[in-house]
Amino acid sequence: MSNIKKLAGQTLWYGVSSIAARFINLLLTPYLTNVKSITPADYGRIGKIYAALTILKVLFTYGFETAYFRFSSKDEYKKSIYSTAFLSLFVSTVFFTVILWANKTVFGNVIGLADYPDIVKYGILIIALDTLNTIPFAKLRQESRPVKYAFVNVGGILVNIFFTWFFVGFCPDYTKAHPQSLVNLIYSSDINAVVYVMIANLIQSAFTLILLTSEIKAVRLKFDIRLWKEMLVYGSPLIIAGLGGMINETFDRIMLGWWLPGSKEEIDYQIGIYNACYKLSILISLSVQAFRMGAEPFFFKQAEGANPQRVYARVMKFFVIVVSVMFLFVSMYIPIWQFIIGARFRGGLGIVPILLMANICLGIYYNLTIWYKLANRTMAGATITVIGAGITLLVNYLFIPAFGFYASAWATFFCYFSMMVISFVWGQKVYYVPYAWKKLVAYLVIVLVLFFIHKGLTALWGNTVFGLAIAVMLTAAYFWFVLQVERKEVERMPLLKRLVRPASPSAP
Repeated sequence: MSNIKKLAGQTLWYGVSSIAARFINLLLTPYLTNVKSITPADYGRIGKIYAALTILKVLFTYGFETAYFRFSSKDEYKKSIYSTAFLSLFVSTVFFTVILWANKTVFGNVIGLADYPDIVKYGILIIALDTLNTIPFAKLRQESRPVKYAFVNVGGILVNIFFTWFFVGFCPDYTKAHPQSLVNLIYSSDINAVVYVMIANLIQSAFTLILLTSEIKAVRLKFDIRLWKEMLVYGSPLIIAGLGGMINETFDRIMLGWWLPGSKEEIDYQIGIYNACYKLSILISLSVQAFRMGAEPFFFKQAEGANPQRVYARVMKFFVIVVSVMFLFVSMYIPIWQFIIGARFRGGLGIVPILLMANICLGIYYNLTIWYKLANRTMAGATITVIGAGITLLVNYLFIPAFGFYASAWATFFCYFSMMVISFVWGQKVYYVPYAWKKLVAYLVIVLVLFFIHKGLTALWGNTVFGLAIAVMLTAAYFWFVLQVERKEVERMPLLKRLVRPASPSAP
């Protein structure tokens, strides 16, 4: 149990800080969708540029983050791997940034932002700085220093939030009321508000790099060519897997721009609604992301111990229980969660349950990927992800013109569901892990049944208080059911033990 507690503790810290990942706009969603200077179409443009940046991040890092975790546990490379990995990314980042900057017009045309060159320029600078942060962050994770990791990320979050508020919320009204103010030297109402969102993010990226100064100072001019080649061989298939993963996760914003009917403004408006409602899957998506960041180095370390497969199976069970509860907690409480986004953006709330279940499938898939990473068969991961990307592209291409962003939501689900199933079947043949898969499938089926029961009852009577009351009862019933089924596990946890076995009354 100590190993599970350690992973849970690290995941908690990574969970607090992982809001900073994916360029932090998750935390800013409530503000950006309510502030008057950001229209739904503007928010659609934000979705498109960040979708492009996540794909570029895969190319800029070319699998070296995972390769760093894989080879840092080998004694022969412990002294040279950090410097080798950082120097490699530093040189390649300079090269890629120059190439991208020289072709920024082409890049803008591809992602549908040709009319907003400043957004593209700042996006390129952001991806460059964030790439330089990659290996120092990986070093913190490898050394099990989640507190510093959280501190750096939260510091960046606060800086980003402040400057986003300053440029988007404060400056427009202040400069109108004080036309002679010095603020007018750094702010112009003629510049699109999205540009200032990007500037705030760029400041955050630079600030984060400064906070990682001690890690960067640890870099030595020590470049191990043999190690670098091995890392390239190991990481190269992860580029394919990473690109497929980003196509599955974010590329739908760009595909909506390609295939939605209507004018550019109308298309960006629809993308903005989709992008905002997508964020309501925040609890599960952030939990999956936090788990992934804590689990990857943890899983590699466990592989060196006795019977790691048993640990992996138990981790999977706890993960499925947590995310299944979260699914109920979000999907049945949408009348509350909807206030995270502005009223102008709530036309797509129906996609939220679909995306929640899709993210559960993605989280399970991340659990399952340990088999090909430990077996050094990263090409298998690339193959699975490419299959998922193919499903994403096909479903979006066929159905976006008729069904709009609902097609993108279903494409996300079918993609992650397929990847999960393929990885499980394939992985069990190569590296068997005794997953309690029948029980886990039952848990997921039960939460879906409870969701549809809630949906049916609220359809009969649309009263909000009634719907929330039913939601509380169904969530409590599921939680109690899981506690009874997992009685043996719960009894090993003092905080939960009393829920299944109440203490006897004290003697008079």
